[in-house]
Amino acid sequence: MISDDAADALARAEFFDICDDQQRSLLAFAGDRRLHEPDAVLYQAGDVPEGAHVLISGTLKAKPEGSTPGKPYAISEPGSVVLTMALILAKPRPITVTAVTECLTLFIPRHAFMKLVQQSPELAQKAVARIEHDLGSYLGALEPVGRKMKARDGAQ
Repeated sequence: MISDDAADALARAEFFDICDDQQRSLLAFAGDRRLHEPDAVLYQAGDVPEGAHVLISGTLKAKPEGSTPGKPYAISEPGSVVLTMALILAKPRPITVTAVTECLTLFIPRHAFMKLVQQSPELAQKAVARIEHDLGSYLGALEPVGRKMKARDGAQ
């Protein structure tokens, strides 16, 4: 039986708007509802995630780590997808995600998402377009920083 909160979380999750209702239902069925106590680690930087989490309730903290760690930030919007790229890639990520409050998430395993993508060329095309768009947005946000760094390096 598919829980209403799992199906609702996927319907609210921006990334999963590439899926039709039937595909979201299949992912909700394949997903695993997980309750996380405060301070629980959902994902440790450097580990290879097995999929992505969709926040149903609570607040998470994402802390970028690695050679140039960034400032931690909160994730509290129901339907937020944490580690979206883990739905496609089995690569370690330089971020640690912990629960700030008691949190309920829907864990979507990579194998379930990839099975849907392999069965639906249309979904595969939508996934590629969404990822290209999201990466373009990230790169666009970094462009002004890159210009500042070049200007600073040129002044030295």
